[in-house]
Amino acid sequence: MKLKLDENLPATLAAPLAALGHEVDTVPGEGLTGRPDPTVWAAAQAAQRFLVTQDLDFSDARVYAPGTHHGLLLVRLRSPGRLALRARVMEIFAREATETWGRCFVVATENKVRVRRPP
Repeated sequence: MKLKLDENLPATLAAPLAALGHEVDTVPGEGLTGRPDPTVWAAAQAAQRFLVTQDLDFSDARVYAPGTHHGLLLVRLRSPGRLALRARVMEIFAREATETWGRCFVVATENKVRVRRPP
């Protein structure tokens, strides 16, 4: 899976996700740090990448409707420290069928993963 990690996720996720077989780009690695969300989104879509973020600006499933993009995972933890984020994202990509999430809108919390698929 081609992933783009937003700047609000630990950069230390890139290598272990790549070790799981994913092709990983990061917002900081592409020089997009601090750029507006539409710019980050456009870069992810242009590269046909699944965006992984905690940014609530990407939380509206009507704006980011399944099937209209290459995929979006919104991670929502009550205590989103770097270690907790890293652990939860790695758990998701190790246990879930993420390869089926292309073009989906996905929200993950501490205990649940909700996948909205294209119609």
